[in-house]
Amino acid sequence: MRTWFITGGTPGGFGLVYAEAALEQGDQVVVTARRPAELREWAEPYGDRVLVLQLDVTDAEQVRAAVTAAEERFGGIDVLVNNAGRGWFGSVEGAPDETVRRTFDLNLFAVVEVLRAVLPGMRARGDGWIVNMSSVAGLVSTQGFGYYSAAKFALEGLSEALRHEVEPFGVRVLVVEPGAFRTRAFAGFHDEPVNETVDAYVPMVEGVKAAFADHDGKQEGDPERGVRAVISAMDAPVPPQRIVLGNSGYDVVVAMHENALTELRANEKLSRGADF
Repeated sequence: MRTWFITGGTPGGFGLVYAEAALEQGDQVVVTARRPAELREWAEPYGDRVLVLQLDVTDAEQVRAAVTAAEERFGGIDVLVNNAGRGWFGSVEGAPDETVRRTFDLNLFAVVEVLRAVLPGMRARGDGWIVNMSSVAGLVSTQGFGYYSAAKFALEGLSEALRHEVEPFGVRVLVVEPGAFRTRAFAGFHDEPVNETVDAYVPMVEGVKAAFADHDGKQEGDPERGVRAVISAMDAPVPPQRIVLGNSGYDVVVAMHENALTELRANEKLSRGADF
């Protein structure tokens, strides 16, 4: 029996799908959320196998307290799913400073705090899984979401280094890159104000907002199938370092890599000519 620690347990998101999949295979789960009362009814049927904790992942003190409570309850954390996160739209030039900071606080720096709280226990036991929920936007950036993409790009790089650093201690790292999945991720965009500070970009940002809002409830990705794919990847004889989820996301990422390789080879002489 494994113990999972899952951040971002908001109803309608990937967090609870991970939790239900873990419970279905006989594991026990710690689910964190900023509003834990929303999970009370969901958690009741599972009894002592579920611990719901209040957690704002951007609060380092709360992070440490939640991890301590989880370890005291279940004796250790075997699987960490860094799922909490979201994006805010805005141009690179004109997004308000507050938007930029909270984007990185939630999608990058909060992950660092959770990792630092959980890793000592994993290293001591010589075993563990870290599942970092990135995004296709962490590989292929999108206009109007540049700072969200930047935070996810940073998470990708962080995960690469982390993988090498923790491997000697028996800890494995998987980066998950979903495309558009039918969660509630797009629901908040309907009423989200456009706080663009540069008028020239307002039409673009409004168009991005409208596109996300119109796609709410129509996303092609099935969260349950996505989580099953992640668990299958974790259980594979040779687990992958990353997994893209969804048809559209897969196609976008393949095209990005193919185009990048074509461009790299087209400029090979320039690249190789930069040495002494």
